[in-house]
Amino acid sequence: MGSVFSAANAIPKLNEVSSNETCKRQKMSLSTFDEESPRLIPNLPDELSLQILARLPRISYFNVRLVSRKWKATIMSPEIYEVRKELRTSEEWLYLLIKVGEYKQQWYAVDPHSQIWQRLPTMPKVAEEQESRKSSSKLWMWNMVEGNRIAKVIRGFLGHKDAFDEMPFFGCAIGAVDGCLYVLGGFSKASTTSSVWRFDPMQNTWSKVTPMSTGRAYCKTGILNNKLYVVGGVSQGQAGLIPLQSAEVFDPSTDTWSDVPSMPFSKAQVMPTVFWADMLKPIATGLTSYMGRLCVPQSLYSWPFFVDVGGEIYDPETNSWIEMPTGMGEGWPARQAGSKLSVVVDGELYAFDPSNSPDSGRIKVYDQGEDAWKVVIGKVPIHDSANSESPYLLAGFHGKLHVITKDANHDVAVLRADLRNNRDCSSPSISSTSSSSSSSSSHSAAESDAVVWKVVASRDFGKAELVSCQVIDI
Repeated sequence: MGSVFSAANAIPKLNEVSSNETCKRQKMSLSTFDEESPRLIPNLPDELSLQILARLPRISYFNVRLVSRKWKATIMSPEIYEVRKELRTSEEWLYLLIKVGEYKQQWYAVDPHSQIWQRLPTMPKVAEEQESRKSSSKLWMWNMVEGNRIAKVIRGFLGHKDAFDEMPFFGCAIGAVDGCLYVLGGFSKASTTSSVWRFDPMQNTWSKVTPMSTGRAYCKTGILNNKLYVVGGVSQGQAGLIPLQSAEVFDPSTDTWSDVPSMPFSKAQVMPTVFWADMLKPIATGLTSYMGRLCVPQSLYSWPFFVDVGGEIYDPETNSWIEMPTGMGEGWPARQAGSKLSVVVDGELYAFDPSNSPDSGRIKVYDQGEDAWKVVIGKVPIHDSANSESPYLLAGFHGKLHVITKDANHDVAVLRADLRNNRDCSSPSISSTSSSSSSSSSHSAAESDAVVWKVVASRDFGKAELVSCQVIDI
């Protein structure tokens, strides 16, 4: 790029002007570059200049935008990111939400190539825009929703007047569509909110968009056909927190929400007695976009008991729900409080299966032909899972499965699953092999090939807890 500027400024011969005059002219050229030049790069068509800028690493855009007003406007415009897609120079970044202390949440983005972390601007406080409400004793019902450790946190909030003001996005759902990050619902002043906030990486700003039709906390999100679907969750009712069966979809191109048929609970209708039907409440415990449809595993709960009852699948072509295959629903691995974590990588559905050991787990893949979950990675290094509300997260980018967890030094680490013969020996890694005890349900390839967990990126966040993550490709 320096050569481009040199050619454009036509520096005179040294024997014609003094060195002081040369410096003066260079300063004048830089000061008038933005105001007088009609082009991004002098003497080059803007189309070519845009091609040049689109080929730069995205991490450099934070400095490139400082060159001039025109460059800043170009870097922050959708046009350059469309060119990046055409040139296939777009990059997948991981966006990580963490909880710092009792009430504070922070967003970070990490570039897997440079391993550079960027902190996002502070999220707006929904609590400042909501009608003030006092905390209610009805929050004891939260026990039924997310588990004993989180229930203790909620009960702790009752003793702090401004707790929900300090952490207004507690219980929010996260989604990513059309190159933007979305934060949906959650609690605000002890009540569920319908607010939706969007983070635009191009502008590096948060903005409020059209709210959901229903206030929700801990709802599930998924992407189909470049639209953001929201399913289930809990809402504040007169009797306390009520599990929701409703669903809706957001179209980012029109900034509008549309209704989706409510999610049925087919298995919940087949209860042996009226007593159990009244005691066990159905709730959506996960959501994954798989094979062009939304797969929603479900559970029946009456705290502290959770019973897996299969799930439902939404087909956007017919705009209807069908019952999930038995093996898929009943075998879907579950973590604490019945919640299910999964990710799709290259068309394959993966889920993390916690083991009895506090420092490991397994990765299973769903076999659609046999309607069964099979172990493909016998050991995933997870540290201090017993002392964490969310000891691990799953993500898929660069065509590989990734686990976000804390390492032995308590740093947040992004681990990539590689086959041993394909790994980069120059990078830190942790070896893992498939467990022999799970051979009856494992792929033969998993039994013969060792898996190496490569450390893609890591950072010390102190005692911060993992909350959620998303991948954005722009």
